[in-house]
Amino acid sequence: MACSIVQFCYFQDLQAARDFLFPHLREETPSGAVRRDPSKSTNWEDDGWGAWEETEPQEPEEEGNSCKTQKTSWLQDCVLSLSPTNDLMVIARGQKAVFLVPKWKYSDKGKEEMQFAVGWSGSLNVEEGECVTSALCIPLASQKRSSTGRPDWTCIVVGFTSGYVRFYTENGVLLLAQLLNEELVLQLKCRTYEIPRHPGVTEQNEELSILYPAAIVTIDGFSLFQSLRACRNQVAKAAASGNENIQPPPLAYKKWGLQDIDTIIDHASIGIMTLSPFDQMKTASNIGGFNAAIKNSLPAMSQYITVGSNPFTGFFYALEGSTQPLLSHVALAVASKLTSALFNAASGWLGWKSKHEEEAVQKQKPKVEPATPLAVRFGLPDSRRHGESICLSPCNTLAAVTDDFGRVILLDVARGIAIRMWKGYRDAQIGWIQIVEDLHERVPEKADFSPFGNTQGPSRVAQFLVIYAPRRGILEVWSTQQGPRVGAFNVGKHCRLLYPGYKIMGLNNVTSQSWQPQTYQICLVDPVSGSVKTVNVPFHLALSDKKCERAKDMHLVKKLAALLKTRSPNLDLVETQIKELILDIKYPATKKQALESILASERLPFSCLRNITQTLMDTLKNQDLEFVDEGLLQFCANKLKLLHLYESVSQLNSLDFHPNTPFSDNDLAVLLRLDEKELLKLQALLEKYKEEKTRTTTVRFSDDKDGVLPVKTFLEYLEYEKDVINIKKISEEEYVALGSFFFWKCLHGESSTEDMCHTLESAGLSPQLLLSLLLSVWLSKEKDILDKPQSVCCLHTMLSLLSKMKVAIDETWDSQSVSPWWQQMRTACIQSENNGAALLSAHVGHSVAAQISNSMTEKKFSQTVLGADSEALTDSWEALSLDTEYWKLLLKQLEDCLILQTLLHSKANTSTCKVSSLQAEPLPRLSVKKLLEGGKGGIADSVAKWIFKQDFSPAILKLANKERDAENPDEPKEGINRGLFEVSEVEMNLGAIPDLLHLAYKQFPCSLELDVLHAHCCWEYVVQWNKDPEEARFFVRSIEHLKHILNAHVQNGIALMMWNTFLVKRFSAATYLMDKVGKSPKDRLCRRDVGMSDTAMTSFLGSCLDLLQTLMEVKEADVSRDEMQVPVLDTEDAWLSVEGPISIVELALEQKHIHYPLVEHHSVLCSILYAVMRFSLKTVKPLSLFDSKGKNAFFKDLTSIQLLPSGEMDPNFISVRQQFLLKVVSAAVQAQHLAVKDGESSEEAPTTPFGKDQDWPVLAVDLAHHLQVSEDAVRRHYVSELYNYGVDHLGEEAILQVQDKEVLASQLLVLTGQRLAHALLHTQTKEGMELLARLPPTLCTWLKAMNPQDLQNTDVPIATTAKLVTKVIELLPENHGQYGLALHLIEAVEAISLPSL
Repeated sequence: MACSIVQFCYFQDLQAARDFLFPHLREETPSGAVRRDPSKSTNWEDDGWGAWEETEPQEPEEEGNSCKTQKTSWLQDCVLSLSPTNDLMVIARGQKAVFLVPKWKYSDKGKEEMQFAVGWSGSLNVEEGECVTSALCIPLASQKRSSTGRPDWTCIVVGFTSGYVRFYTENGVLLLAQLLNEELVLQLKCRTYEIPRHPGVTEQNEELSILYPAAIVTIDGFSLFQSLRACRNQVAKAAASGNENIQPPPLAYKKWGLQDIDTIIDHASIGIMTLSPFDQMKTASNIGGFNAAIKNSLPAMSQYITVGSNPFTGFFYALEGSTQPLLSHVALAVASKLTSALFNAASGWLGWKSKHEEEAVQKQKPKVEPATPLAVRFGLPDSRRHGESICLSPCNTLAAVTDDFGRVILLDVARGIAIRMWKGYRDAQIGWIQIVEDLHERVPEKADFSPFGNTQGPSRVAQFLVIYAPRRGILEVWSTQQGPRVGAFNVGKHCRLLYPGYKIMGLNNVTSQSWQPQTYQICLVDPVSGSVKTVNVPFHLALSDKKCERAKDMHLVKKLAALLKTRSPNLDLVETQIKELILDIKYPATKKQALESILASERLPFSCLRNITQTLMDTLKNQDLEFVDEGLLQFCANKLKLLHLYESVSQLNSLDFHPNTPFSDNDLAVLLRLDEKELLKLQALLEKYKEEKTRTTTVRFSDDKDGVLPVKTFLEYLEYEKDVINIKKISEEEYVALGSFFFWKCLHGESSTEDMCHTLESAGLSPQLLLSLLLSVWLSKEKDILDKPQSVCCLHTMLSLLSKMKVAIDETWDSQSVSPWWQQMRTACIQSENNGAALLSAHVGHSVAAQISNSMTEKKFSQTVLGADSEALTDSWEALSLDTEYWKLLLKQLEDCLILQTLLHSKANTSTCKVSSLQAEPLPRLSVKKLLEGGKGGIADSVAKWIFKQDFSPAILKLANKERDAENPDEPKEGINRGLFEVSEVEMNLGAIPDLLHLAYKQFPCSLELDVLHAHCCWEYVVQWNKDPEEARFFVRSIEHLKHILNAHVQNGIALMMWNTFLVKRFSAATYLMDKVGKSPKDRLCRRDVGMSDTAMTSFLGSCLDLLQTLMEVKEADVSRDEMQVPVLDTEDAWLSVEGPISIVELALEQKHIHYPLVEHHSVLCSILYAVMRFSLKTVKPLSLFDSKGKNAFFKDLTSIQLLPSGEMDPNFISVRQQFLLKVVSAAVQAQHLAVKDGESSEEAPTTPFGKDQDWPVLAVDLAHHLQVSEDAVRRHYVSELYNYGVDHLGEEAILQVQDKEVLASQLLVLTGQRLAHALLHTQTKEGMELLARLPPTLCTWLKAMNPQDLQNTDVPIATTAKLVTKVIELLPENHGQYGLALHLIEAVEAISLPSL
């Protein structure tokens, strides 16, 4: 047993604490480099750690590696303290602090470990500019009798540059504040109660010592303990019930002014010491001279040692009773819900107000008592040497001091001299470890355990000095006083060594005897690896006797370790040497350790291990029983039995065993008790499952090591206790490896099943354990089993043999209950994710169970009296029916699960242009247990996740459903053909997917009902979209699925849940952003406020509009909805026992009815926002189009009744709304014109990047109706814009919808004039000039007044313009003022068109 360093705790997120304490070291994530975790919901309000603090601006690096160095050495600049009970750690810097608490969590490897997590963080300063200089975590003992030895709570003591010492709870609640000296606090140290090792040692009291630059204050531990408890109770009561002021007792302390010393850096309070008469006379002579008088009673003194300069080390002695203890003026912080009162009672209690009240009221500092002068008695004078730290040993006899010369000096505290010095340890950090000798390790007899002694005398105590040299990155352990170095470890250059030097406060000579608190003495914090380590030092390392048996044994162990590492060709020689070494070892514990290292060796063959263990066993048996350690003897016997078992199994696996029995499908059917049709169905299902799984799984190379296990691993997995072999806690892979070693050859028919079962049973392995191992192998080796059907026969044989073992199936078991043996097997099948192997094993289990039940029935029947033979047979069959029903239920569940898993394995042969990372994630494998725990919607949810990965359109689901309906001959097949056209050409290459979907629908007629499936798909798509809002197509697909839901109740509920859960927050953010900027916002602003790009936000608003319109359509169909029944959510008979979360459809049916006017109100706003983003409109503030009532109604619950605008609207609002709608119409026609120019068909609606666009003119007219704007004005503007862009044929169609055709005609007349003015005045042709001269003067003047620049399309044929003039004359009445002008225009147009003819 050598010195070792052990990790006992880790940090969950140490970098977060560093970023909080050092904001300038915070690592900025490059844009686009690292994406946010997709499992977390994107929330634009989320901020990182320390968002409540202002981020300090990062200054440019002046030196190349300064920032990089600080990122690793930052812990050296912090104040650090860890509670000795390891239940709290404090890291502080400046004014900030982080409190970390340990929590048990599972690591990445699945092992449970302790991790420090942030429990509280914030600023500790109360006065401006003060910073933390020192901190302590002091655990306080519980006063309860039933305490388990853990502390009641931990108090954090913090010293500040202002001189204040403040006490906090683990949650950062301030309990107490003390100002005992108006200088900065240099150091805080604590001493707790220790039982004196022998009567000559003076009993020390508990105390807290506070070091200032020229003074030292010691607070009595008992007084502090009582005050802290009272303050904590006061805070708890005040927080719960208000202003209850309970005065804790004031603190008793002593304050010494240290004199005759230049500077003080650190100190050590040694405690009360009593001099011997000789020392008393010597001291009196030194101080008072030859004639000094001495008292008869020996004086008691408190000793203090300081380190600094001039003297380098100073020794102070304060006589007990020379001064009276001072009573402090305590400042108590009261956490009150009602008020924070400032009170100053007669006892000198102070409180303070809230921060803004403090600024108004002048702070009153407590009265600071003067210090009692205390001169230095003597010291170690060294003018050039400056001390840096001092660390007192646990038994108060030695102290280690570090200085600025890189030395570590060991002091004898009692004599005041330096007794040892170590060189080359600059910036060293030091601590102590005290080890108590454990005599029971040597003595075989059982004795009364005590940490300090036993029946054979007191245990010895050894002290070791631990030195951490950060510049060399090495941690050393030295034996004191003059001992050698006993351990050295490379630990890195940025660690911190923590040595508290105290334990739990509040114990005394009575309570400390019953307590055995788990405290550490020293620990090392490594910020690079994020771990906390401690050092284990065996006691025997302190023994310097060369003849020490322990030291000799350790030498032999080291020699054995070196021998095991050598590669020697002569194994016989190595075996002989190992035997000699292990027999020479004296201590039983060391001998056991040596045997363990031998058995764990990978280089020794099995024969060597067996021979060595047998030799040791024989030697122990030949010795007298009195001198033989029973534990070692039992250990050898157990290991020898395991080695014999390993040898027997290896021999059976190595034999050539070839059964001659041929195997056919008929034999398999008989074996599984299936008829031919059932067997064919089973084989077809397994074949489909194997095909689809083969397509999805990666390439797996054949493993030749199946069934082979090294002896070292075998011994690590098993343990032998009381003639029974148990398996240790091992991983699933290791469990399968052990099972393969026992059963793999048997399952392949390459080993004798009967011999293997007999060997394992006789070795002490229970049938239940063997069954568990067998099933783990079978279920994990699915691919090999499906490729070799003959293994089913081997499994049947093996299971039959295991079931016939003595304690497998209890014959006296109650026939009306479930057999635990078969329940164990069913549980394994239910939990397995390899459904093919699970289904086969369930069939085998069902067959064996039926076979055994039949034999038991026959046995019972044969023992029954003849008169009651028929009744006995009937009773026995009824008794066995319960297990049979469970088997049948399991087989149905496994078959369903297999079909579903086959579907989820399948993939379409589609080559989509873009696959999201969310779609590339593999689907989790299914098991019956997962489906039973997934709730009623678990099956549909699994299929919905698969549909999302494949990105199928809703039409494919409908198509597969129609195929199911087509099985009914009465229904015509036209619907199926029609459904084919709904599926895009890209998605037609589906392979076997429609058949698999059809089979799943057939297997799950209730769980995969079409509306239920569409609802789950809709929800899955919107959930995935919320993870990555840039994938706007997910949201579009979600709306498609929503529209395919036929039941209005479900459709309404799903839409409402989508709106409330995912949309309304982003929708409101988009509204306020667009209203703030007054136009369509840029990409950067969209990402900052809404969490998506500008293009994604456009699609988002369009999909929101579709959702709201769907909600309104559902509400409009209220009549049919009332007639439509609420769907009954049935479950298949095999899955009635499902438990788990409530399904999406059930939640949807619980939703309330929407308030139609409020949804309509939101739909209008959404249309406006969509138009602004779609056409990049400017100078539009969406909310300015609504009055105060309309604004207040936005973003409220759609089921609530809100006060909406009603009656006549202010004309100013209507005017602004009309301008906006006309702007939308103009932008829509312009977009349509550009699309036509690009060669698209004008008859089809233009498409956006994420789907078909809206019919904007129709939408604008609809908006006009809701916004109280004249619909005819919008229609007229639409007609004018169509003619403006030269799309006359569409304009003629749109004229039919206009009501006031007279006004429209006047508008079109102006447009005609602009076209003619362009043709005659702007082309400047000779014919045009001549024609202009022939026109009437009135017409010429009117044409010259026209501005052709307003025309968007000037390339319109004159014949088209002639049709327009004719249309205008048709629309104008003859008594209209411009009718004559229109007639002149006809003549002008005809004249212009003549030359062209």
